[in-house]
This record gives sequence, C-alpha cells and structure tokens, in this order.
Amino acid sequence: MPDPGDGWAVDDWDEPAGPMGADALDDPSHEGDFDDLDEVDDEESHRGAFGDFGGESGGLIERTFREKIILVGVTGPGEDVADTEASLDELALLVDTAGADAVERVHQRRNSPDPATYIGKGKAKEIHDLAEAVDCDTVVFDDELTPAQGFNLEKILGRSALDRTAVILDIFAQNASSQEGRAQVELAQLRYRLPRLAGSGRRLSQQGGGIGTRGPGETQLEVDRRRLIRRVHKLEADLRKVQAHRVTQSKQRSRTRNRAVAIVGYTNAGKSSLLNRLTDADVLVEDRLFATLDATTRRLNLPGGETVFATDTVGFVRKLPHQLVTAFKTTLDVVRDADLLVHVVDGSGPDPEGSMAAVREVLAEIGAGDVPELLVFNKHDLGDGAARLAARYEGSVAVSAHSGHQIDLLMATIGDRVRSMTEMAELLVPWDRGDVLASVHREGQVLSETAEESGMRIKARLEPASVGALSEYLVEKAAEA
Repeated sequence: MPDPGDGWAVDDWDEPAGPMGADALDDPSHEGDFDDLDEVDDEESHRGAFGDFGGESGGLIERTFREKIILVGVTGPGEDVADTEASLDELALLVDTAGADAVERVHQRRNSPDPATYIGKGKAKEIHDLAEAVDCDTVVFDDELTPAQGFNLEKILGRSALDRTAVILDIFAQNASSQEGRAQVELAQLRYRLPRLAGSGRRLSQQGGGIGTRGPGETQLEVDRRRLIRRVHKLEADLRKVQAHRVTQSKQRSRTRNRAVAIVGYTNAGKSSLLNRLTDADVLVEDRLFATLDATTRRLNLPGGETVFATDTVGFVRKLPHQLVTAFKTTLDVVRDADLLVHVVDGSGPDPEGSMAAVREVLAEIGAGDVPELLVFNKHDLGDGAARLAARYEGSVAVSAHSGHQIDLLMATIGDRVRSMTEMAELLVPWDRGDVLASVHREGQVLSETAEESGMRIKARLEPASVGALSEYLVEKAAEA
C-alpha cells in the first residue's frame, strides 16, 4: 500500500475508484500530489521501497526492478541461532515472492532490542556500510519494528528499512483478488500505517495559513490520520456485512447436517492442490508463498456416503502479522467453526515440525486450538519425508496431492473421523409418525430400515443432539460396527 508521505494524497481516498476502495491503492494518477513540497537531498536519496527513500511506484517493494535486499536477524536470550537462520531463510523466500532479491544477511546477538534502532546505532552504521558496498536498496528486519525504530533506521541507513510484517502485507496486496480479500488486505495495511504516519515528518508539516486561518490550525498529519481512521471504519463496516453473510451461509449449511472440514496449513504446503484433488475445485495452484488468499468451499462426498463441506483457507507463516489475523477474521472464522481440521504439512520441507508449531500457534490465536485435527503429510512424491513423519504421528496420513498417492486412504480417514462425531442409534418409529421418519432421513445417515407391525425399525447414525430429540423412539444405541 502506498505511503501517504510518499507522493500520495490521502484526500483522494474519500472516493475510492473500485469496490471497497482497493483499486485506489494502485492508481498511478495520484503520483506527484506532493511535487510542490521539499524533496530529499540528492545525496540522501536512494531507490527503494517507500518513505523518504521511496522509489517510483510508491509500493512497499519496488515493482520497476528487482530490489537488492539485506536481511537482518536478531537472536535474543534463550533463543537458538539455528532458529534465527531458519527464520531468515523463510524471510528470503518471502522477499523473493514479493519481487526482490536477498543479497546479504546480517545476524546479531542481543540481550534486548535497542529502543531507538532495534539493533543499536553501531550495528546500524555497520549495515549502512555493507549496504553501500553491495548497493542494496532496502534493509528488511526479521522482527517487527516500532514506528520510531523504522524512522531512526532509515535516517542512519539512508535507504528504506522494512520489517517482516511489511513484506507479508506487500505479498498479500499482490495476491488479493476478490472484493473481500482486497478489503481485508487494505484494512491490514491501514492499521499497520496509522502509527507510522508521524515518520513522514517533513511532508506532514503544518498547513499554510492565510487571512482567517492563521494560528495553530490543523497539521497535515492530523488530517491524514483522521481520513485514514475514517477509511478503516468504512472497511470494518463492509467486512461486518460480509461476516453477517457468512453467518447466514453457515446456518443454511448447518440445516443440511453436513459436517464442515477446513484445510489448514503452512503456506505452500499444498492445501489448494489437495482440495483440487479431492473435489475438482480448480483452485489456483502455484509453487510460491501465499498464492491464494480467498477461502474456497466445495462439497466432498466421502466413501462411506457422508457429505462434508471442504474449505481451503489462507496459508499461515511464522510471525504472521497480527494486523492480518485481525483483518482476515471473517475468513478465519471458517476454521474456528469447522468440525475437523485437515492440517496439511509439507513432508519434504526443511522444518515440518516448526511449520506445524507455527500453524497451531495461529489456530490458538483465532480460537480454533480445540478443533479436532487430522495431520496430512503432503508431497510424498518428493521423497520419503512424508512417510517417515506419518509413521511418527499416529493417525496421520502421507499423501501426494500431485500424484494422488493414498488420496483414497485420506478420504476414508476423514470419513472415519466424521463418523466418530455421530452416534449409532436404533429407533422404532410408529407408522403414524411420518414426520419423524422424514426427520431421521434428513438429519442422519440411515443404514437400514425394517418394516414391523408397530412401525419402522431404523438403524442410523445421528448427531448427539438428534439422538436426544428422538429419545422417545429410541430402542437402543447401536454398537459400532
């Protein structure tokens, strides 16, 4: 999302160009709105992402060329250097997905972050010298920077200083396609930007006065902040409407008594590929991070005759920005309300256990930590990693969404897990209670029917609530076959 202090007028956001206002973010016609203001001295300027040292496009990552990026990671007390390096490896993938190249990385041990610059002034100057040597455009930090830290670092480095959150937001902005997805991303970007408006200092100075306007007046910063907050409220209201629509859809699906299965997992673990394999959903599949952001739901018919609603969800990642978790609440509610989570793990990845832990951390954050989970280790066709992991975790399945390996076993396992949520019951329904017979067929899975003199004897799988409602016709709870 463009920075209000980098050639973009916040005033133009009052009348967004497209649905939910997302198109206004990419409109090049806004460039040059601040051309009459003071420019950064030539010796201080540098091509790059945004802020005082911004490039031509005004985006978080420059689009007109492949930026050169220096990555910075910090290991604190009680933390492992290997974990920091693994996190930097993932950050390099995120930077590549955003359209830039990581050319160097810097690692530092600290007892605590420096309040002013996060890494300390001396280390910042060291990175400045390295950046000059490799002619890098932007420095990206693996942890989130405070607005003050980002502002101070840009002054010392002479180029843009971003954090992991900014890179992930940039990727989401590139990939959001639906009206809801674009609104969610814009909301997350605005929440990220609001506390960072003050860093634009010079360009958000006090408005010029005139006859009748002299005095303290209202600063441009105050104007921009007020307009941004207004836009945030508008997006929140729009997404609440989407949430209400989702609740209505959920109620309609609940009437069918079909269970909801949410496919979750680390980004690029193969969730969309698995949904396509299971349901012929034709969801976009690409070998890159966050290729799809919009939830897709399809009906899945299981081998035992059950029908469930399977939903592909947005991928998770380490240190997923809180702004995104909050903005994507309407999408992530699908996960929280699911009856079963199919947790897809890249069995060929370098750190599958770390990916699983990161996903479970986000699940707990959104209130889905207690939803039953089925582990599925994907990419069996890329090595024996998936099989080894499946052997280690009881009840899990190793599959290949690409080749179809053990997909039938996965569907049977999902069916078993879904059936375990129901109860086997035997009912004797009088002949004059046709409404009860219809209710049993509608709310459960009828396994057998036998006509008797006093009525119809039925064996069926029913939800616990349905068994309670039909207790007067209950002969016994049948034993599991």
